[in-house]
Amino acid sequence: MINEYNQLQILRNIKEDVSQPSIAKEVGFSVGKVNFILKALVEKGLVKSEKFIASNKKMKYSYLLTDEGIKEKMQLTKKFIAKKKAEYEELQRDLESDRLKWGNI
Repeated sequence: MINEYNQLQILRNIKEDVSQPSIAKEVGFSVGKVNFILKALVEKGLVKSEKFIASNKKMKYSYLLTDEGIKEKMQLTKKFIAKKKAEYEELQRDLESDRLKWGNI
């Protein structure tokens, strides 16, 4: 099963004319991990993959988000923001508790 955060990282980095190595470099994953996640996203119908021949006569792939992929990216982004907001609020409560406990630091 793919970690939602890893999935979001890949979905966020799918842009026009992007390669697996460039995605890997951007998100800090191995190319193999990017390949694995992209295949799963294609199987889920979130990403469309098309082959084309590059100018140097090598086969390349183009990755595009499907409508479902865009929806999933939005949902995962909302979940990520909510999680980070909750973590921030918890840290704020801890800080306030420490201030009350130890006085103004």
